Parts: sequence; C-alpha cells; structure tokens
Amino acid sequence: MRLSRPRIPALADHELNDEQRKALEPYRGGEYGVFNIFRTFAHAPRPLRRFGFWAGYILGRHNSLPPRERELVILRVGVVCRAGYEWAQHVVIGRDAGLTDEEIERIKAGADAQGWSAADSILLRAVDELVGDHFITDATWASLADDAGLDDRQRMDVVFTTGQYTQVSMMLNTFGVQLDEFLVADPDLTT
Repeated sequence: MRLSRPRIPALADHELNDEQRKALEPYRGGEYGVFNIFRTFAHAPRPLRRFGFWAGYILGRHNSLPPRERELVILRVGVVCRAGYEWAQHVVIGRDAGLTDEEIERIKAGADAQGWSAADSILLRAVDELVGDHFITDATWASLADDAGLDDRQRMDVVFTTGQYTQVSMMLNTFGVQLDEFLVADPDLTT
C-alpha cells in the first residue's frame, strides 16, 4: 500500500446521497459487502456507473482470456504498478481462477522466473511491455500467438485487461484506497 490512509475516504452507507446509493447498487449483495474501491469511487457516481460496464467486460464471461490467464495478467499489473489493493483483491480471485500460491508469489519475479510455461511467461512479458512502454513489441505479439496460442481477439483482451488494471491501479494508489477487512496486505507492495 502506497498510502497508509486514504486521500479520498470510502463512503459509509450513512454518508451516501441518493445518486451515490444508486451507483453502488450493482456492488451490493456479495459476501463481504461493498468493497472500499467502489465506496471510494462513489464520490463520483457517474464515472462509477460507466466504470462498472467496462470492468464487467474485463472480469466477465465475454473477455476471451481464460480466467486463470486473465488473473495472471491482472496480478502482474498490480505488481508492476505497486498497487497493493489490486494485488490483495486479485490474489483471492486468482486462487479461485486456478492460480496456485506458488504461481501467485512467482508473478512478482516476472516472465524470466523459473517455472513458467512459455505461454505464462509471454503473458507476463506482454504486461511488462504495455505498462512500461505502452506497446507490445513485434516479437512478443507474435509469441502471444505462437507460444501462448492466443488468437487476435485474445491478444486484444490482453491489451484491454492490462489497460483497465493499469488505470485502476493509478486510481487506487492515488486515492489511497485502503484494504477491505478480509484482505491481506502483501509486505512486498507496501511503501
């Protein structure tokens, strides 16, 4: 976590106006209630509603990346962007998508860490290139098809997913969104 306290606090239910309450409706009903990310974004209810549409695509069944590979991408973005909140949330989601604890820890070391398949390694490399240079090199683009077996739509979804979570990481880090009670901070991602 880059900030030990929020710059923009998560809104409690009693602090919400009608527009904010309506914007948070899609995020209610889960086991842990409304996450701090959404309670923070509720300060801007219109962008929150729009954010939900795109995030729903990225995390939903229409994203052509298999869930495990999608979470590999998202977790690498969290590491590269040093987004402790994003990392903590997606460790939970990544496990549900089939990533092992060993793989989750290895994501921090990146594409060259021993133990990755060629497909996993090239996904991690693509994230590093996108976040670092906002561009996937020709060699990596070709390898996403040749080594990872991704078609054009899936390669597009690698870019879409990386872009979404780079933006989310910027917001989380800058706004100082604090961990929800059920999340565990990773000491490697604290400043």
